[in-house]
Amino acid sequence: MIHPTAIVHPGALLGERVSIGAYSIIGEHVEIGEGTRIGPHVVIEGHTRIGRDNEIFQFCSLGAKPQDKKYDDEPTRLEIGDRNTVREYCSFNVGTSQDARVTRIGDDNWIMAYVHVAHDCQVGNHTIFANNATLAGHVHVGDWAILGGFTGVHQFCRVGAHSFCGVGTVLLQDLPPFVTVAGNPAKPHGINSEGLKRRGYGSEGIAAIKRAYRALYRAGLTLDEARQQIAEIAAGQAEVALLSDFISDSGRGIVR
Repeated sequence: MIHPTAIVHPGALLGERVSIGAYSIIGEHVEIGEGTRIGPHVVIEGHTRIGRDNEIFQFCSLGAKPQDKKYDDEPTRLEIGDRNTVREYCSFNVGTSQDARVTRIGDDNWIMAYVHVAHDCQVGNHTIFANNATLAGHVHVGDWAILGGFTGVHQFCRVGAHSFCGVGTVLLQDLPPFVTVAGNPAKPHGINSEGLKRRGYGSEGIAAIKRAYRALYRAGLTLDEARQQIAEIAAGQAEVALLSDFISDSGRGIVR
């Protein structure tokens, strides 16, 4: 299922039922899992491993060298999991030796057109990246996070699980789990309660997350005071532990 105009290096490893579209180029150190479909005019290079049952649309560039002047052709990697949809004109770069040496994208992600995932980013599962969302280097994105169109995330930031960024959001600090933000720079606008309901969170858990949000953003507390109060809420409500741990581990500071 390789189009006759496609160029596939003899060293590339292709699983069963892989299809390669017209004029696509597959490099020597590329591995593509069973059932993955590669559209036309796609370039996949570098040490790149793609899992099974992905669909990658036309004009994507995957596994190219990072946009990092310190990169010196070291054999770093790009790893993409299973069942991802990657729409037109996306670009994902390999990692660098300055970090984990791998850029990683998990499973079941919905990635729309013109999305850029820079070197050393770590993207979880079930995320949605709308058109033109951009991650600078070393960004970590948690499961179920949603980035609206034209969202830009500064290098080394973390985007918490179940969070939501409105269109045109600019993230310069860490975005805690569950929180909805918008603006340049990003400002908080409540929690992603509708998304939590869709993912099976009960009313008691959502109410606890709202109490934690109020402590963090509405009670006039210092960050240390809010952290303590959220830890107390988390002790009686497991859902809040994700938020409590995230705030405690933040290195860049959080959106506030």
